[in-house]
Amino acid sequence: MGTWVLLLPLLFAAAAQAQGTVCSVNKTSLTVKENTNPGEPLLDIYVPEGQQVTLGPSSTLFAFRIQGNQLFLNVTPDYEANTMLLAHLECRSGDAVVTQLKVFVSVLDVNDNPPRFPYETKVWEVPEDTRVNTTVISETELEAQDQDKDYVLFYTLQEVTLGASSFFSLVGVNRPALRLDRSLDLERWPNMTFRLLARDTQNETTEPSHTATATLVLEVQPVDLRPPWFLPCSYSDAFVCIHAQYRGAVPTGHRLPGPLILHPGPVYAVDGDRGIDQPIKYSIISGNEDSTFSISADSGNLTMTKSIPNAKTFLLVVKGEQADNTRYSVTQVTVEARNANGSVPHFTQSLYRGTVGLGSGVGVVIKDAADPSQPLRIRAQDPEFPDLNSAITYQITNNSNFRMEGEVVLTAASLEQAGVFYAEVKANNTVTSGTAATVVEIQVSEQEPSPTVTLPAGTSETTRTEGRPDGGQAGDRRFSEGEMAVLGGVLGAALLLALIALTVLVYKHYGHRLICSSGRVLEPQPQGFDNQAFLNDSDDANWAPAPSPSPSHAQPAPPEPKPPSPETPRRVPEAPATAADGGSPAAVRSILTKERRPEGGYKAVWFGEDIGAEADVVVLNTPASEAGGAGDSGSEGSGDEAADAQDAPGTDSIHF
Repeated sequence: MGTWVLLLPLLFAAAAQAQGTVCSVNKTSLTVKENTNPGEPLLDIYVPEGQQVTLGPSSTLFAFRIQGNQLFLNVTPDYEANTMLLAHLECRSGDAVVTQLKVFVSVLDVNDNPPRFPYETKVWEVPEDTRVNTTVISETELEAQDQDKDYVLFYTLQEVTLGASSFFSLVGVNRPALRLDRSLDLERWPNMTFRLLARDTQNETTEPSHTATATLVLEVQPVDLRPPWFLPCSYSDAFVCIHAQYRGAVPTGHRLPGPLILHPGPVYAVDGDRGIDQPIKYSIISGNEDSTFSISADSGNLTMTKSIPNAKTFLLVVKGEQADNTRYSVTQVTVEARNANGSVPHFTQSLYRGTVGLGSGVGVVIKDAADPSQPLRIRAQDPEFPDLNSAITYQITNNSNFRMEGEVVLTAASLEQAGVFYAEVKANNTVTSGTAATVVEIQVSEQEPSPTVTLPAGTSETTRTEGRPDGGQAGDRRFSEGEMAVLGGVLGAALLLALIALTVLVYKHYGHRLICSSGRVLEPQPQGFDNQAFLNDSDDANWAPAPSPSPSHAQPAPPEPKPPSPETPRRVPEAPATAADGGSPAAVRSILTKERRPEGGYKAVWFGEDIGAEADVVVLNTPASEAGGAGDSGSEGSGDEAADAQDAPGTDSIHF
């Protein structure tokens, strides 16, 4: 009896359903995309007359609502929150549940969330000696996150620092690990910046598509890879530098009190690893067996400990070692001891020009006005020491605003007033006591020509102004050697063409006059010159006067020439006699005359009264008794001149 009681409601429901008297829906499972508008009905519910439909307790909380006989979403579906929604429908007749239905709603994923990086900027330190193909930053450190489930992100590395993409790349388009592709170079690339882009679609034209970006900064950390470099040096590559070698000259028999002046500059080395910059200690390791020289361990200044009795060449090997004793380099210093005979120094310029910024303090280096990137160097030359003379010292005698530090001019006081200042620089040879003086013109301007260089206390008397070599960067070089060579070639060709044209014009108009005056002795050239264009870069030029032509031997007197033509000369005031030779009539006669004379033994030159008139030169025969005396004395009536007359026996005069 009890069993029938339990089965009775089911039997009634089956009978009612068979008769169309129970709730029903046309489908019990359906799909919707996330973010679907909840205002649209999901499905219709058939409800028999006299019954009501409600949401049962197992329905997804707050997800549905029933309006009339239609099922609606009550919230905007979100795949990331719920992938499946359940609507539990109960049909009631009074308090009794007649029918129960379950409707399953699957939420479809839609790309509605952009990727996000957990950082905006990531700074990463990379040692300079990191091996190529090393993963510098792992994938987990760089990857972005996307709230869309089952997402796949595509990454792109974009360079911000020009050329940085040649050093780093991503391991894969879906793997944002950063890999090193090329050896790092701290000198040229101390840091590099990239932009890392993440996209949630492979094709950027796909809709919808979202992106995110983050900034990566790679800072190259210095590692002790390079030994000290003696400056100036030239790059072989980023890790090797061809060191400078130094040379100088000292007088024999004297001990110079100050540091030696060397070429191309003082002994000076720097740590090859910028960023570490270990101090350099100097020592002489070879070539100084008799301890003639000593070197300052801190500054590298080379000084004499005693005089050198005889001419000799020293080949010193100088070691520059880092203060931490990890790396060192060596270079050679050649010092030549020469005999000094008391020559007097002289300056190659009578006026030097420099420039410095207004407001400069004490110890600022005066820059060269012609090349503000370089210090102004004032150097006197000694004929016995064409290269350098360490015995020469310099001082400014008449201006307290400036002082000399070796060959370099420094400020001795703060410069608070703009204008042009003049100072006399005196060079003193401490061995021969010879002196020379020149003038320096210093422009104090408001605009600083280039970065100021200030010498710290204790710096050597040869100024430490040399910079690090730059190789392809430059450094302070404004143009490359190739560019300067091309420019020099073009200017040289233009100058050659100009000289050829000038020579043709001069020869065309004045060639006959130059032929007559070509026998004159050249005047000695002055020792100094002010034009910078003629200064030799190495200061090794030795300007000497042109040699005089040697007199030729006397030749037999030529035959008596024909009398001069009866042409009437134009008269000019007679010039006085310019020589006296022991009473010889030919010797006391002037070669300038206002009329033709029949006597022999001299040349006569007379000119017309106006500028356009011709000038005649007549060579008259010298008697045999006088020809020998003239030839012996080398006077105007020498054998050379007689030979000229003999070559043209039918000519009495030469017209210019």
